[in-house]
Amino acid sequence: MTRPPSPLPPHLFQILLALADRDLHGLGIMHDVLERSGGAIRLWPAMLYRNLQRLEREGLIAETAGPATPEAGSPRYFRLTAAGRRACAAEAERLAGLVEVARERRLFRKA
Repeated sequence: MTRPPSPLPPHLFQILLALADRDLHGLGIMHDVLERSGGAIRLWPAMLYRNLQRLEREGLIAETAGPATPEAGSPRYFRLTAAGRRACAAEAERLAGLVEVARERRLFRKA
């Protein structure tokens, strides 16, 4: 029997989700998460960059060349790796399963 992957902490899932369809730099990730969550999830710079390093060490994201900019100190861009895409999809499926249970137990009004 294959053991399901461990749940991702919400902030890590949000970072991976931000990178699911495009490469972004840190500020872009912060804005994506803030906008998508309606302001409920705020990734402060120190927390974000510490977690970007963690995700990079775990092989879930990788630094990538951003758009060509001649200026020194241009932002670091990140992309989802294949392992990161699998982890993000597994977490999304896990959450979808929980939503289905909530629907079955009539915790949602019919839309």
